[in-house]
Amino acid sequence: MWLVYASLACLFFGMRGILYQWTSQKPLDRNLLLFGVYLSGTLIAVGLSLILQPEWSPAVWIGLLMGVFSFTANAAMYKGFAVGKASLIAILAGLPPVVVVIMAYALWGEALTWGQGAAFLVIISGILLIRYSSDLSLSNLKGVQWGIITLISFGITDVASKQAMLWGGETIPTLVVMYATGMVLFFVSWLLSLKKTRAQAAQASNEETVPSWSFSKTILWGLVVGISNISGMLLILPAFKYGVTGLVSAVVAMNVLIILFYARLFLKEKFNKQETAGIVFAFCGMILLRLIG
Repeated sequence: MWLVYASLACLFFGMRGILYQWTSQKPLDRNLLLFGVYLSGTLIAVGLSLILQPEWSPAVWIGLLMGVFSFTANAAMYKGFAVGKASLIAILAGLPPVVVVIMAYALWGEALTWGQGAAFLVIISGILLIRYSSDLSLSNLKGVQWGIITLISFGITDVASKQAMLWGGETIPTLVVMYATGMVLFFVSWLLSLKKTRAQAAQASNEETVPSWSFSKTILWGLVVGISNISGMLLILPAFKYGVTGLVSAVVAMNVLIILFYARLFLKEKFNKQETAGIVFAFCGMILLRLIG
């Protein structure tokens, strides 16, 4: 059952990635957008909590940790893309399952069987092949520190999610705490960047500038994107509850396939040899997981 939850979470996170990709081409404030995404998650989670009346045990407060590291991962990833090589940041952003496997073993003694380990390696190999860029070299590692922060922060977010489930935390209250924490942090980040943005706008007042999205339009779009985000989180937490932590993380990381197929079908981008091999590896890993499960 965990594989079904993880696969559906992968689908929703893939949809989120597509929306992020489309949004990246628009003139808007990313901090404000992500505030809208987390605001959407908060409102939906609070609404579900009021309807379903789940138990608010002390375990749900680990959502604070999830929110902090989710914020850190997103902020570091955007910074990495801004100052470093996109392919390097993309590769590191695709490797949290490796961190998750190591931490799961260190914290809970959760080890993979030989079959699970083989499936894990095949899936990770596929993800790496998809994200690999042939022009990446050891001499071009600018921004690597932001990629490493992204990698570790996403990994800790997954591990914290699993810990909340192990302690008996209910999914919806945990998400209320997580999204509210991230929402506050992104709002503060937006406020801090607002002064800088206004100063830049003043300097460019005599130049031709591209109009940016308004506050309300950016927030509304963030609310829309947030629906796919919280849908994925509502599925990944039960997947962590019933499945092996590292394998769940690896399956969900395959959301890059959804984005890749979108790029092929709608943006008319062609697969190169590495991407084609990566797709084959990833699907073989999923089949292997299904066979050994």
